[in-house]
Amino acid sequence: MKKKFRFQGGAFLLFLLFAGLFFLLLTRIVTIQATGEVEGQQLAARAAAKYSQEEVLTAERGRIIDRKGEVIAEDTLTYKLVAVLDESATQKVSDPRHVVDIEETASKLAGYLGASEESILETLKTGVEKDRYQVEFGSAGREINHTQMLEMKEAEIPGLLFVRDLKRLYPNGVFASHLIGYAMKEEMKDGVTKTTGRMGLESIHNEVLTGQNGKIEFDTDKWGFLLPNSESAVTPAVDGSDVQLTLDKTLQNFLEDAMSGVQEEYDPTRMIAVIADPKTGEILAMSQRPTFNPNTREGLSDNWLNESIELTIEPGSPMKMFTLAAAIEEGKWDANATYNSGTYTLLDSTIGDHNSGRGWGTISYLEGFQRSSNVSMAYLLERLGADTFMTYIDAFGFGEQTGIDLPKEATGKILDQYPINKLTTAYGQGSTVTPIQMIQAASAIANGGVMMKPYVIDQIKNTDTGKVTVKSEPEKAGQPISAETAEKVKEVLASTVTSEVGSAKGFALQDYKIAGKTGTAQVPKEGGGYLEGSNNYLFSFLGMAPADDPELLIYIGVQQPNLPANEYGSVPVAKIFTSVMENSLKYMNIEPENMVEATTMPVEDYTGQSATAAAEALRELGLETVVIGDSKEVVSQYPETGSTVLDGGRVILKAAGKTTLPDFTGWSKRELLAYQSLSGLSLEIAGQGYVLTQSIAEGEVVTVNDPVVIELHPPEIYYPARAEAEDKEEQEQTEQGALEDTAPEVNKEETETETETETQTEETTE
Repeated sequence: MKKKFRFQGGAFLLFLLFAGLFFLLLTRIVTIQATGEVEGQQLAARAAAKYSQEEVLTAERGRIIDRKGEVIAEDTLTYKLVAVLDESATQKVSDPRHVVDIEETASKLAGYLGASEESILETLKTGVEKDRYQVEFGSAGREINHTQMLEMKEAEIPGLLFVRDLKRLYPNGVFASHLIGYAMKEEMKDGVTKTTGRMGLESIHNEVLTGQNGKIEFDTDKWGFLLPNSESAVTPAVDGSDVQLTLDKTLQNFLEDAMSGVQEEYDPTRMIAVIADPKTGEILAMSQRPTFNPNTREGLSDNWLNESIELTIEPGSPMKMFTLAAAIEEGKWDANATYNSGTYTLLDSTIGDHNSGRGWGTISYLEGFQRSSNVSMAYLLERLGADTFMTYIDAFGFGEQTGIDLPKEATGKILDQYPINKLTTAYGQGSTVTPIQMIQAASAIANGGVMMKPYVIDQIKNTDTGKVTVKSEPEKAGQPISAETAEKVKEVLASTVTSEVGSAKGFALQDYKIAGKTGTAQVPKEGGGYLEGSNNYLFSFLGMAPADDPELLIYIGVQQPNLPANEYGSVPVAKIFTSVMENSLKYMNIEPENMVEATTMPVEDYTGQSATAAAEALRELGLETVVIGDSKEVVSQYPETGSTVLDGGRVILKAAGKTTLPDFTGWSKRELLAYQSLSGLSLEIAGQGYVLTQSIAEGEVVTVNDPVVIELHPPEIYYPARAEAEDKEEQEQTEQGALEDTAPEVNKEETETETETETQTEETTE
């Protein structure tokens, strides 16, 4: 029986519905495949956004280094602490990857971070309340060093991540701080944190020091794990360029140490110091007080000026060396001619010598210069001619920028409107200059008449590419005087140190001849006029050494030191100058002028010989002998065969067996290191100089497991009698000088203020 077909409308509608949906879906799939877009968005881009990750490769900021490549400023590795709060970060309950207990975490972190437990807990709570995936801890969670990071990891606090970061480090602490400046992390407008120079060279050369970050791009799964066989693209970081300076780290440290000592002892309101190579114009050291530590910014005040180039001062008597140079060059200097010291009247103004205008009677011009007589400069100006003198002031570069490779250089102001202005300029009052102008001008005297332009940047070089963008060379700034004149000026300047009446006797060195000029300049006060009082002066010295062929040129200025009743203003200046100059010349291997050749003798080969016989033979030669070990045969020695040893020096013989400790008192560090190398003992050496103490007594038997702590001290501590004698001699020299640079005590019968201008009638000055 044939079945009759029955149309089922419901089934047909369902068929149409599903068929329509199928065709819509098919059309959608084809469209997506063809265009790669969904709702106007690229699917590939959305997938990349979800599964492609990018890690920043941080570029290192360029280093600032000294002339020998020693680091002054560099980036160092630190870590940034991140606390993960989202539970989704944890895949296994047994291995939590998020912060499980915020109270416990805050308590533990407080012991590591420089923040209170309450503030850490508040940060974590806020993150949880706002449903944040992770939180940071501000400055307290940044700049974490490697040791701190390891300690926190060992504490096994769940949910902590440590992100590698870079911090600007100044390993020398206080070190030409106003020249170098500092750089610090700053958050940019786009939210990116970046190290930026804030002052000094860090700011001036911020662009070349700043590198360009790179990146790594890679694919991950939805949990953030790297997908196998996925390709990564690396854009390498380009580090910043290195800025190499003309500074010498050792000389700078000599200067910083000396200035810190004077700062602590005398607490002056200001100190300025510059060391230069007069033959090239290279600045070898530059510092000032007050100063600051660029690592912490401790001590940084409102004064951001690099005072050596941005501060103008009335120079005082160092200016007299340029007046002298002009007179010699013009043939107007007669050292043996005489004049009446005491006072000098120009039109309606009278100036006086620094001993309250009493002077020293009729004396020669040479003696007048040695005593730093203002009146001698007045009469010398008569001979020279004021207008001629002013042309030399211009030729020496005063009143103009030196062109040093630093910004914001001041020019100073040379007063020449009235005759009295030119007169006071001749002995260093009224007109203003900068310390760097004094250095440049004095380089002509030290360098055979040729004046050298000062500079601090040796070169700027990108270590990644090898490209040198800046390379400085010595540059002549002029030749205001002849070589013959320069030699004569140096001779006169040297006599201020060596003469019985010389104003700079306290600046003499034991091993080198000095040429220079002291100064005691009045300090202007607000509203006009000058400060009064025995200490209210800028005490200074501009000197060079060795005097016959100067290798170093130094300017030191100490303003308003707190002087004891028995000291003159030149004493703190001399303490800086003599220490820095003596140490620097010896460091540079400049041969002392009074050096006596030491007697030496060759060292024979004692290896294989009897230790007892070898020691006896050495003692017969007048040499001190130390034997390591107790066996008979010598296996090695110091100094080695073929070397020489000073007469009366020390020889170390190494034999096998037990080691008995000698008395190290008086040994040098070099000898200690030689003994350590031969014996294999663990010597912990602290300090510099000569051995004063040792932790294990002489005669004790020691092994390699017995640490021996040895303290070295400078010669002035190890040889106190010698140091005391030298200090006494220096004090006698200072007192005998009765220097022009001795600010008077208020109640002294004879007050001596070198630049005091005694005006009997009204003096017209600006």
